[in-house]
Amino acid sequence: MEAKTANTTRKVSKLAQNIIGSEIIKLAAEVNEKIKNGQHVYNFTIGDFNPKIFPIPAELKQAIIDEYLADETNYPAADGMLPLREAVSKLLKERGNLDYATDEILIAAGARPVIYSIFRTLVDEGDTVIFPVPSWNNNHYSYLNHAKQVMIDAGPESNFMPTAEHIKPHIKGASLLALCSPQNPTGTVFTKEGLTEICDMVIEENNRRGENEKPLYLMYDQIYWALTYGDTQHYNPVSLRPEMKKYTVFVDGISKSLAATGVRVGWSMGPKLVIDKMKSLLNHVGAWAPKAEQLATAKYLSDLKRYDLFLVGQKNNFTNVWMVFIKVFLS
Repeated sequence: MEAKTANTTRKVSKLAQNIIGSEIIKLAAEVNEKIKNGQHVYNFTIGDFNPKIFPIPAELKQAIIDEYLADETNYPAADGMLPLREAVSKLLKERGNLDYATDEILIAAGARPVIYSIFRTLVDEGDTVIFPVPSWNNNHYSYLNHAKQVMIDAGPESNFMPTAEHIKPHIKGASLLALCSPQNPTGTVFTKEGLTEICDMVIEENNRRGENEKPLYLMYDQIYWALTYGDTQHYNPVSLRPEMKKYTVFVDGISKSLAATGVRVGWSMGPKLVIDKMKSLLNHVGAWAPKAEQLATAKYLSDLKRYDLFLVGQKNNFTNVWMVFIKVFLS
């Protein structure tokens, strides 16, 4: 009788029964409610932008409107509209020192479906996922995959970035190493030397495994990479070690670079086999970026000089906002 009672009290799946929402999203909602009620709060929670202070590019906004007026409202291609994949390929090559063909790029509705599909494509139940803390939501994606979590405590002594020395004891048998640079939420970045050491470690581990064992893949979230400035330089694994192209799956998009968090255009690039499987998985989720937004983004990114000018303005705007914040904080 007790067992029957226990079974009838659970109305949903075991996964749903124990899942919790993103802590940072919950906190952001609470802060936004305080702002709505008139409290003066500087909201540094979720990495969102106030459109009144940080609007998307005017040309991108108009291009989106134009695509809707042109009735571009049906389903997009499963892997993303070809003009956008071509524009992303050009952006990556000319600004990111990365060479990816259009069939190695997948468009999705922002970075979150990309991350979800990477986990679902590469991680089996019981597999080990390694990620640093603090970091964004890797614990929840690991839970959704019933994965074993290994959290690397990356403290101030390493600028809140994990090192090869931190990671190495845990890589034997691991399926996924999840890294982010610039890091969310700290804003810190990998040094060239630090990331190179991690790449060499991943390559060495995969050489040890051989062809018959599942590789150790690196998920590299670089969604903030275009916003580095001053003496801060962004590095990526594939440019540092070309052999890493076999093992690296990127997370990228316009959410941060173009202040377009709600426009929902993101992408991934990686080994074609992995990208193809991610595409098939997202087909069943329907996590496409809207067709109009995709075509508009393609048009906007076709002029990289315009893109560069917008980024310069963004960085100046960030600096001005921070100066106001510091002045108020210190007063």
